[in-house]
Amino acid sequence: MFTKTKPISNLLVSFLVLAALIEVSHAGGIAIYWGQSGSETTLNQTCNTSRYKYVNIAFLNKFGSRRSPGLNLAGHCNPGNGGCRVASSEIKHCQSKGIKVMLSIGGGIGQYSLASKADAKRVAAYLYNNFLGGRSASRPLGSAVLNGIDFDIELGSTKYWADLARYLAAYSKPGKKVYLSAAPQCPIPDKFLGPALSTGLFDYVWVQFYNNPPCQYSPGNTSRILASWKRWVRMKSIKKLFFGLPAAKAAAGSGYIPPDVLTSKILPEIRKSTKYGGVMLWNRYYDRVNGYSAAIKSKV
Repeated sequence: MFTKTKPISNLLVSFLVLAALIEVSHAGGIAIYWGQSGSETTLNQTCNTSRYKYVNIAFLNKFGSRRSPGLNLAGHCNPGNGGCRVASSEIKHCQSKGIKVMLSIGGGIGQYSLASKADAKRVAAYLYNNFLGGRSASRPLGSAVLNGIDFDIELGSTKYWADLARYLAAYSKPGKKVYLSAAPQCPIPDKFLGPALSTGLFDYVWVQFYNNPPCQYSPGNTSRILASWKRWVRMKSIKKLFFGLPAAKAAAGSGYIPPDVLTSKILPEIRKSTKYGGVMLWNRYYDRVNGYSAAIKSKV
């Protein structure tokens, strides 16, 4: 039996054509680094702004090669006498709001390196037992279980970071995933994290598109930074990619992008990628002073 089909209306055809022409735009979130200024507000206050989806506690900047691990939360607390354990309730508060809280290891100042695969395994065990789902009597941030580890590796050895990522990822369990994030410099490949990023184990990659003139913004010129973004998008191992920026001119040596330029010239382009995850800002203190996240949040 055959039935006569009704012709599709011209209005419907026009709608379908229009829908096909509209470029998809993906929503994202804002990641912030917290911990390097006593004037940046507490973790509770930071998370209560409702601006951030990810908070990186910065930094564990002493570890590896048989060093005694050291946490540096400048101006907030003294981990040496257990003073940073009070942060536990604030970490839990942030997580209760759906915010992922990561421990950032490394930074631009510190004493850290990995001497071997065995050393990477030891550091992974320390991180898991002291900040993640393991157990230790000396947990610097108290009983709170952080969501994962952020790699901000900018000095020391260039080897074994991929091994550290593998050992940390192996601690993931059903319902208790260990998230991994990284903050490479925008030149490809990153000197320290190139091999680690190639493992495909990182859930979030917030590229530092600043302090690197060949791949950063310069007044009136978005071509270089957008070209760099596209090169990062083409890396098959990356799952979610974030646009890393200084939250104020004073936050970096170069590469600051005025909020109106970001929202009108850059975000409309980078949001087209299915890998787009959002924007990373350095750091909470400068964001508090400059109000950068407040200016861009609705567009991210």
